[in-house]
Amino acid sequence: MKYLIVIPARYASTRFPGKPLAILGGKPVIQRVYEQARQLTSDIYVATDDSRIYDTVTSFGGNAVMTSPDHKSGTDRIEEAVRKIQEKTHAEYDVIVNIQGDEPFIQPAQIKALIDCFNDERTEIATLGIRFGRPGGAESDNTALLHDIQNSNSPKIAVSQQGFALYFSRSVIPFCRGVEEARWPETFPYIKHIGMYAYRRHVLGEVTALPQSPLEKAESLEQLRWLENGYRIKVGITTSETIGIDTPEDLEKAERFLEEKVRT
Repeated sequence: MKYLIVIPARYASTRFPGKPLAILGGKPVIQRVYEQARQLTSDIYVATDDSRIYDTVTSFGGNAVMTSPDHKSGTDRIEEAVRKIQEKTHAEYDVIVNIQGDEPFIQPAQIKALIDCFNDERTEIATLGIRFGRPGGAESDNTALLHDIQNSNSPKIAVSQQGFALYFSRSVIPFCRGVEEARWPETFPYIKHIGMYAYRRHVLGEVTALPQSPLEKAESLEQLRWLENGYRIKVGITTSETIGIDTPEDLEKAERFLEEKVRT
């Protein structure tokens, strides 16, 4: 199975303009993301709509491709990038992996977990999930866990026994009927969605042509468009939390994390 990693990276950001070029531990964030992915394969491209990001990537020896600034989602940007890459290289890929350009601590094992989902021939799209916490913790721990689970900025996944996504929601799913809310974290193994995806090549082209769906509009979650249209999304489970950078404050936290990592 031949796979291609594409890292969409935009300069414009409401909360943190230019974050792919922000310096973290002496290197641009986008370089750190690229180097993490490079541990698995050399088939990597950064897809960007900004020449500053393009020039930065090529300056450290990475591959980059320019894309339109008018895309409404990262998925659309990736589809354009893949078409351009295939036209340039004449390479054919079975699976396209989407890694966000603001995840400098992404682990190669997480990327591999995504790719391994395609060992199941039924998998059309893959994504990652992580347990919010382990059942059976102390009640005081449950309070913090419940707060995390109820955070609408952390989508949850309901997963089938075969490992496929049944639903994604910003609300708490499932609702534990007949159980005191404070005890939900110890009652059910809630799964947090990590926004990494991989697609079979032909599926990527298909999903970018789909119009927005009612569930997607209701929850503002693009992956619901795919579920509503019958695509099977395999959920790989990881034990490593990602540390994304959305704000300058996140960059400061990441800098402290990196310093501690170096010390240990």
